[in-house]
Amino acid sequence: MKTVVVIPTYNERENILPLVERTLALPVPADLFFIDDGSPDGTGRLIETLATTNPRVRVLHRPGKLGLGSAYRQAYRRLLKESYDRFVAMDADLSHQPEVIPALLDAAQEAALVIGSRYCSGGGSKNWSPARRLLSRSANLISCELLGLKVWDATAGFRCYRRELLQLLDQLDVRSSGYAFQVEMTYYSQWLGFQMREVPITFEERSQAKSKLSRSEILAAVRTLARLWLHRVSGHGAVRPLERETIPSLEQPKN
Repeated sequence: MKTVVVIPTYNERENILPLVERTLALPVPADLFFIDDGSPDGTGRLIETLATTNPRVRVLHRPGKLGLGSAYRQAYRRLLKESYDRFVAMDADLSHQPEVIPALLDAAQEAALVIGSRYCSGGGSKNWSPARRLLSRSANLISCELLGLKVWDATAGFRCYRRELLQLLDQLDVRSSGYAFQVEMTYYSQWLGFQMREVPITFEERSQAKSKLSRSEILAAVRTLARLWLHRVSGHGAVRPLERETIPSLEQPKN
């Protein structure tokens, strides 16, 4: 089983070295693939330097901030051309603990999507303000209620996809560029009938840099939820028309 950890970055220079060191020290081997959106603080240049001495580290440079969902879509499409079996997604700011990756991979033996969950039994968060906690809880409750999601943490960014699921998701018309990308991927994973599991994590508030969640991101998430709700009630618009027949056995759960 070959694993790659996919990590979008923007102004995360202070977190990169400890993140790389902790991930490469894990008992399970994993490559690191960063997508840097032209970080002014030199994040991309630092990763490039690390890559020159460690072949397990790579970075894709993009010209500017093109969105979280855009970064993941571009990375997944590129990495699916390689021989990886498991694709771990995580933040660069150390709010996601690399030491949880083995638990995600272990759960991926039974589920095609494994979510590092703050809200399942045993999960939690640290150092959040009441406003941030309310926003996150509300986003999850609304998302799960509107879309009928059978998970506790649909917005979580720490997750693991098996190759067979990601290949099918790459054929869908996933449009989100921002943080709602995670909800959209969860929704379509369930819609396709794949098994999903949640592994409890403790989310630790950012140790360096500033949160990138903005009012425009929240508005974009509302629009995404509305679009996915319309898909849920109408059954139209998720798959590009010419590719719909290439997706086998949508009605059958995958194990």
